[in-house]
Formats: sequence, C-alpha cells, structure tokens
Amino acid sequence: MAKGLNRLYYFAFLTCVSDLIFCQIQYVIPEELERGAFVGNITEDLGLTIGEMSFRKFRLVSVDGMQVFKVNTGNGVLVVNERIDREILCGQSVTCSVSQDVAVENPLEMHRVNVEILDINDNSPRFPKMRYALQVSEVTAAGALFPLESAQDADVGTNAVSNYEISTNEHFSLKTRTRGDGSEMAELVLENPLDREQLSSFHLTLTAFDGGTPRRSGTAAIIITVLDVNDYSPVFDHQTYKTNAVENLPKGALIATINAVDLDQGTNGEVKYYLSSHVSHSVRELFSLDPATGQLRVQGSLDYEKKKVYQLDVEAVDDGTPALVGRAEILVELVDVNDNAPELKINPLSIE
Repeated sequence: MAKGLNRLYYFAFLTCVSDLIFCQIQYVIPEELERGAFVGNITEDLGLTIGEMSFRKFRLVSVDGMQVFKVNTGNGVLVVNERIDREILCGQSVTCSVSQDVAVENPLEMHRVNVEILDINDNSPRFPKMRYALQVSEVTAAGALFPLESAQDADVGTNAVSNYEISTNEHFSLKTRTRGDGSEMAELVLENPLDREQLSSFHLTLTAFDGGTPRRSGTAAIIITVLDVNDYSPVFDHQTYKTNAVENLPKGALIATINAVDLDQGTNGEVKYYLSSHVSHSVRELFSLDPATGQLRVQGSLDYEKKKVYQLDVEAVDDGTPALVGRAEILVELVDVNDNAPELKINPLSIE
C-alpha cells in the first residue's frame, strides 16, 4: 500500500543558487507511508555520482530536531524513518512540511531538502457528543431554525467535513450554511407545525460526511422534546456582526455592540447576551460580553501576529420558561500595527 501511494505522489523540484553552492530539493509524499518507503534520490537530484558519495561524507542534518527521514549514505536515497501522522505533525494547517539539511564535504556544500506531507482521508468526522437533546415549543412557527453542534474532522481540505444529513421525518429538515471561517454548520428547520398531544418527541440521527475518498462519516442522536409555550425567540438585528480592532487596544476597550429583540411580553421578552459554549477558553480570555448591554470589550492582549481573525458565536437568551435562544456571530478582524522589528536572516556560504 505504501509503495503504491508513493508512486502516485512522488515529486521532486530542484532550485539552486550556484554562488552559494546551495540547492533546495522539494519532495511531495502522502502521510502514513510505511517505514523505509522511498521519498527521493538526493544524489541524482543534486547531480552527484555514486563514486562521489564514497569520499564526500554525505550526511543528513535535522533542521527542527525531527528525524522522520533518513538517507542511505551509499546511494543517497531518502526514505521514511518513522510513521508520519500529518495531524500530529501539523494539526489542521493547510500546508505541512519537514525540512532537513544535507551536508556534502570536499568541497563543503549545504543543501536543503523540504518534504511536503499531503493529507489522506484517515479520520472520520466526530461530534463532540453522541447525543443531543432539544426542546421545541409546540407553537414554534414553521421555518424556525435550530443550530446543531458541528462535527470535527482532523483531516483538512476536501477530507474535512463537507455536508450533513438528517434521518427522514415529516417535521424537520436540515439546512447547511458556510460560516465566516469557512466551516460548514448544520441547522434543523421546522417544516410543519407541532402538536404535543399527537407527538411529544422525535428521535433523529444526524450524520456528518467528509469529502474524501473513500467517504467517511460520523453520527449523533438528536432527541427533540415538544413543549408548551414561550412563543418567540430573541432575534438579532444581524446574523453576522463584522468589526475591526487595532491589535494593541487597551483592556476594557469597546469593540462592538450587539442587539436582539424578543416580541414576547414581560419576562419572556427580556434578553441577556452570552458567548456560546462553542467559544474556546483562550478566546474568552481575550473578549468579554456584557449580558445586559451586549457590549463586546477587550479583556486580554490582542496580537495580530498570533491570530488575525476571531469568530465569536453569541447567544441572546430570553427569561421565559423554557428559555429561548437566538444566535449570531461576531467576526473581529485585527488591524496590524508596526510593533515588530525587522529580522535579518543569513544563509551559509559555500567554502571553496
């Protein structure tokens, strides 16, 4: 299997700077190749002969401390030295590569070998929980939307989550939309009115599919309980709030104000604002949302160089029983300030 994959993906690209006696070789391989799998022939790609290998002390030098590849010093063939799991090596980064230097003596030459690791579809979508419970009022109007928690897939690109499906039923359908960060989000849509006296609950199956080959999937159970009434959910005046923020804003600085309206009377129409449970702890350390005013303020140190865009899912919750929730998102784009000095990088020169 590994050999077949290697034949399919092997690719080499060579660039050289003759004055420095420095070449960069680019190889492309898929992840999960077997140990010993062929990556490339450095000797051939550098234009060296087997005879030269015997006296020029050809050796591989790790750039970042990893030893995922090794070279046969007799023939210059680069092979896989240990299992390569792209998700462990690079997470969900769009690109993933490992660099190693090649030293050749008599005379001394330094060359860079860069191996790009391609993702394969070796992970299935997974929901954070296997079972989700929803409560829906029997007077909820047809067309109402109920956001569902997204599935996660360790793979990237086309191998990541691409769409969702819901088990067949007469009352609920599924709608998917692309969020501000490019990920897919699923929402239940109420198609027909509910009558608690006729049907008090639904047991549905939500399936997430990736776009890989072969296609992989993951499921979660959706349990819906039909309730009597607090008629209206809070509705935000925008589905997506977009705002810019300078990266060095002081703590307490106002970034945005969100607003939702609930048409119910009394306590059923009183709204409070919260960051969604989807918002990570690290993001909560940077931003705070006032429950009463809906004002989003800076709470930590923002750094454009660390992250340029933040997406915060927010909720407006009324005071009814049961409480109803409206949802929106805030996209905060950081504006760079000139707070980093230039860096000088010097490449090694050849020794004649």
